[in-house]
Amino acid sequence: MSFIESSLTDFTAELASAAPAPGGGSAAALSGALGASLIAMVCRLTIGRKNYQAVSAEFEAILPRAEELRVVLLDLIQADAAAYTQVIDAYQLPKETDEQKAARTTAIQNALKRAAEIPMRVAEACAQVLQLSETTAAHGNKNAASDAGAGALLAEAGFRAAALNVEINLHLIQDHDYVLMMRSRLDALKPITAKRQAILDVVQARL
Repeated sequence: MSFIESSLTDFTAELASAAPAPGGGSAAALSGALGASLIAMVCRLTIGRKNYQAVSAEFEAILPRAEELRVVLLDLIQADAAAYTQVIDAYQLPKETDEQKAARTTAIQNALKRAAEIPMRVAEACAQVLQLSETTAAHGNKNAASDAGAGALLAEAGFRAAALNVEINLHLIQDHDYVLMMRSRLDALKPITAKRQAILDVVQARL
C-alpha cells in the first residue's frame, strides 16, 4: 500500500520510525498538499456566494489549479521516499573491483540527482500553492481568511523543508553544472516565497 493510501496514523508512524524513508521530503510534500487543500476549500467557500460575485470567476480558475497541485504533491510523497530508497540501494552495491566501484559511483550519483529532483518538484509545487494563496487570502470569503493564511503557511513550510532536502543531496553531487542548475531553480522561487509575510498581513487585517 502506498503512503497516500495509508491512514495518517500509519504514515506518521512510518515517518517517526528509524527507517530513512519516508523522511523530510515526503513530509514537505504532505505540508504542501495540505496547503493546496485549504486553498481549494477557500475557493469553494467563495464561488457563487452573494458577497463575492465579482471574484467568483477568478476563484473558479484557481480551484482546479489548487486541486491539481494537491494531487501532484500527494504523488510526490511516495516519489520522494522511493527516490531516497534508490540512494540507499546504490550505496549498498558491491565495490570490490574497479569496475564495481565505477558502477557504484555512477549509480550513487544518478540516484542522488533523482533524490534532489523530487524535492525540487515539491518546492516548485509548494511555491505555486503559496502564489495561489495570495489571491485567496486577499479576496476570498472573509470567514475563511484564517484558512487561506494557514494554507500559505503550510505551503511555505513545505517549500522550505523541500529546499533543505534538495540542498543536502546537492552537496554530494559531483556534477557541478547540475548543481548550479538546481540552485538556480531554487533561487527562481524565492521571490514567490518571500510573499508569505505580506499574505499573512492581509489575512490579519481581515480577521
